[in-house]
Amino acid sequence: MKKTVIIILGMLILLNLNFISPALADDTVNGTQIFSVHCAGCHINGSNIIRRGKNLKMKALKKNNMDSIEAIASIITNGKNNMSAYKDRLTQQQIQDVAAYVLEQAEKNWR
Repeated sequence: MKKTVIIILGMLILLNLNFISPALADDTVNGTQIFSVHCAGCHINGSNIIRRGKNLKMKALKKNNMDSIEAIASIITNGKNNMSAYKDRLTQQQIQDVAAYVLEQAEKNWR
């Protein structure tokens, strides 16, 4: 009985790690580098030199329903209004990395 419980717990831990690992795959260090090359020209320190209200600060992200990695990745991929699409310039992993970086910085108030 004890052995069975240990085996089941071990399997649950392994299954849990499989579900967690995609989220851990986002590399904010890589995202930082990509952001500085492709995004910082318009979004230095989370601002927006084109449209002030569409900045990358948490308040604006929440107001515009962009406060998740998925939402940020979608706008990076497809663009919107003055924001260019990057689906032809960045890989999906690079887009995920930038999105993770943007959300992390927004949570830190870009400090």
